[in-house]
Amino acid sequence: MQQTPPQQYTTLIHPILIAGCVIIMLSFAIRASFGLFQIPIATEFNWLRSEFSLAIALQNLFWGIGQPIFGAFAEKYGDRKAIIIGIGCYALGLCLSAFAITPGQHQILEMLVGFGIAGTGFGLILAIVGRATSDQHRSLALGITTAAGSIGQIIGPPVAQGLLQAFVWQDVFLIFAGIICLSIFAVSFLKAPATKITPNECHNVTEESLSVVVQRSVKDPTFIFLFVGFFSCGYQLAFITAHFPALITEMCSAISPASLIQSLGVTTTSGLGAMSIALIGLANVGGTIYAGWLGNRYSRKYLLAGIYTLRTLISIIFIINPITPESVVLFSIIMGALWLATVPLTAGLIGHIYGLKYMGTLYGLVFFSHQLGGFLGVWLGGSLYDYYGDYTMVWWIGIGVGAFSALIHLPVDERPKYRLAD
Repeated sequence: MQQTPPQQYTTLIHPILIAGCVIIMLSFAIRASFGLFQIPIATEFNWLRSEFSLAIALQNLFWGIGQPIFGAFAEKYGDRKAIIIGIGCYALGLCLSAFAITPGQHQILEMLVGFGIAGTGFGLILAIVGRATSDQHRSLALGITTAAGSIGQIIGPPVAQGLLQAFVWQDVFLIFAGIICLSIFAVSFLKAPATKITPNECHNVTEESLSVVVQRSVKDPTFIFLFVGFFSCGYQLAFITAHFPALITEMCSAISPASLIQSLGVTTTSGLGAMSIALIGLANVGGTIYAGWLGNRYSRKYLLAGIYTLRTLISIIFIINPITPESVVLFSIIMGALWLATVPLTAGLIGHIYGLKYMGTLYGLVFFSHQLGGFLGVWLGGSLYDYYGDYTMVWWIGIGVGAFSALIHLPVDERPKYRLAD
């Protein structure tokens, strides 16, 4: 007997979407700021750059490990319980990090922060929004939710830079712990049925158990292509978030008094580093929403291949030319337009191909590859910097994996895999 699909929200303006955006915005505002702590912490304790880089790398890795765990927990025990646990992990990790004085302590505690990001990030929130939104608006809604992370990226680094000028870095971690706790007020609005399906989506619903769906999906070549392809996205984003401010501080030419950038109040290369991360977030608000809009109209796999190709080209152009304040701003804007544009397209593909019921877990598994890339991007950034004295080699590795991701998305089969049980 065919089931009657539950009613979905047919408008984009809804408390679930707004609440999800608030949680992701606060989570990413803090997460995007960690690169600014790299020089202050390494300077205070006289650490090698690779030591704090490994802490941020482990944060990214455990974010990826935690994503499918939180997704499965949410699908069994409820979305809101999973998010509250995520908030608790995030706040506790930040508080304890304020008292860490050795590289090992920071590295262990950033694992806890990584779990916190997993519990307040894309995997859970996109699944909730995806189930609660009609097929007509889903791709755009996922784009808007992803763009909320970019808004956090706009706000976070400048706020962190200002706080670091007024307080020691330990106090800033404690302040951030308080900020992430504020997101708990939005959790009560994230009440949606476990599965939201429209009649024209019945071809894409499965009544099978989570374990059966996961086992079948991980053997599917398309799932493997998406898993491998998301690796370079994590590599590029995590490396730039963690190391780009330091790269700019050390490799960018000085800001001249007559520069337009200085007229905006940015007088140092460290300030330009914070500004670059914010510019990436600002440009990505429009880029991600536009990608979500395009995902409703065109093939998502070709859009993904195009995004990775453009990232590769802009990265090549940036590194082979002199790094100036103007080139930093231009790169930040163009890269920002492509920054998280892959997220709504990848999440949308997973929901379309494998169904919405277990979208959180399946997206979490694919996102684990993203965070493996993030781990390597951050860790190699610090390690190769210590070895070569600059970031050029790790930058070219990112260019290579970006080109590979552009190719690996081409054979993706976008047709739905499952059908409704009789």
